[in-house]
Amino acid sequence: MSSKIRKGDEVIVLAGRDKGKRGVVLSRKDENYLVIEGVNVVKKHVRPNPMKGEVGGIVSKTMPIHQSNVAIFNQATGKADRVGFKVDLAADKGQRRVRVFRSSGEAIKVA
Repeated sequence: MSSKIRKGDEVIVLAGRDKGKRGVVLSRKDENYLVIEGVNVVKKHVRPNPMKGEVGGIVSKTMPIHQSNVAIFNQATGKADRVGFKVDLAADKGQRRVRVFRSSGEAIKVA
């Protein structure tokens, strides 16, 4: 099953301490969690490991956020939008499912 939010999409956070922030999806942790650039950044205490040459200290790390707390960002309207699917009947490619913005029906550009 194809996902509504994919790697490279620009999203906006709907809930939580980072509400209103925008960022690009860097990766999918699993089926439900996304890692988004500049969102849900936490401080993590790291122990030094001389065998690997790592120094200890406090490191900022981007943690995953649940996909229900984000929505895709529509550049045309400047707001969050929902994602729908439409079947594209192109003659040369056959049938394809295309992601579209629910508000306008316009196809989502793949980054």
